[in-house]
Amino acid sequence: MSERCYRCFKPKSACLCSYTKEIDCGIKFVLLMHQKEAKRQRTGTGHIAHISLKDSEILVGFEFEHNERLRSLLKDEKYFPVLLYPGEDAWTAKKEGFSQVLKGKTLLVIILDSTWFCARKLIEHNEFLLKLPRFSFYGDYRSIFTFKHEPRPEYISTVESCYYLIKEMQAQGLCENSVDPEPMMNAFKQMIKFQLQAENERILGIRPNSHDYDAKYNKLREIPQFTTE
Repeated sequence: MSERCYRCFKPKSACLCSYTKEIDCGIKFVLLMHQKEAKRQRTGTGHIAHISLKDSEILVGFEFEHNERLRSLLKDEKYFPVLLYPGEDAWTAKKEGFSQVLKGKTLLVIILDSTWFCARKLIEHNEFLLKLPRFSFYGDYRSIFTFKHEPRPEYISTVESCYYLIKEMQAQGLCENSVDPEPMMNAFKQMIKFQLQAENERILGIRPNSHDYDAKYNKLREIPQFTTE
């Protein structure tokens, strides 16, 4: 088993820490990570967001209603807590009245960090989360995460969600424009390149299969040449 970096949880040969830097955006991100997501670090992007975003937190589990840390954050008067989850009544950064409801509080964004199947399970077992104000995007985005296939084209990864949320808050004057979230996306792009390269090496017989189902994937993948900022 390859030695891992215990900051980004990737193999040290594919460590992402040097591709990003701390981003102080003035938003508190809390990732509720399904316990299965915590174990399958092959494609998870929550750790990239966590190592990039200052004061962000990851809470691992399945039942969060009685999680003491989450409860204390939700009760803290300095925060305006929202669940990043679509809905007709969801706030967006440009929805009329949003800047007023913040009232000088720090936006506390709760994100379900898991596969979409597991995210539904988290909601089913933590219905209290749906009582929080919801927050969503006003823009229409598509994921660059070509390594995996999302069930719907508008579904984006955790790290992309954090990135676009910051960008939309900046566009509405709710986050300092001097904040640069690009390093977080640069690390994400590098992760994609690492993964596609590893898959191609497996197909070419340079490295062994990691899982039984790997043998089903035998077509070489094109590695995108992302531009970085």
